Amino acid sequence: MSQVATQDAEWRLPSPRKVAVISLLFAESALFTIFVVAYLFYIGKSLNPPYPHDVLEMPIISSICLLSSSIFIVLAERAMRAGKRAAFLLWWGVTIVLALVFLLFTALEWKTLIVDDGLTVSINVFGSTFFALVGLHATHVILGSILLATVWIFGATGKLKENHHEQVEMVSWYWHFVDVVWIVVLIVVYMIGR
Repeated sequence: MSQVATQDAEWRLPSPRKVAVISLLFAESALFTIFVVAYLFYIGKSLNPPYPHDVLEMPIISSICLLSSSIFIVLAERAMRAGKRAAFLLWWGVTIVLALVFLLFTALEWKTLIVDDGLTVSINVFGSTFFALVGLHATHVILGSILLATVWIFGATGKLKENHHEQVEMVSWYWHFVDVVWIVVLIVVYMIGR
């Protein structure tokens, strides 16, 4: 008995996938930190309009969509663990739809800022730092949406099996990271920066 317990207690190498994703998320965190610090450093230093308080509105609907998508991806993971393929596809699909709604609202915000308000990357420091930080996040949402859609397609075609749970979990980790970063961007840009 003690030999079995000893074997179970043996140290094992961590999953290479998990190590890779954790490393990626640390690197991405460093990148976002640089952009957030730059945004905070340049708050109030634009010499010409438009200024944040003139043009920015709190993105409530898009934020609700993106942040609630984390709930649905958790439901999808649970469904996959339980072997409920239809439920997995439903909740994973809802996550994708919410991501696309977020991107649509971001695109509409940018259209308003650029066309109606004249805010561009070259107009002032606020424009440069805003589009850099929010654009970096939007790029990650696009990449995450592609990953989500790829997993959904594999699931819908039957190529995603229960033993692929760790791969699905890694995509989920990335998606949660994107949501957490949005909370930081929301606070820095739309609350502090206004």
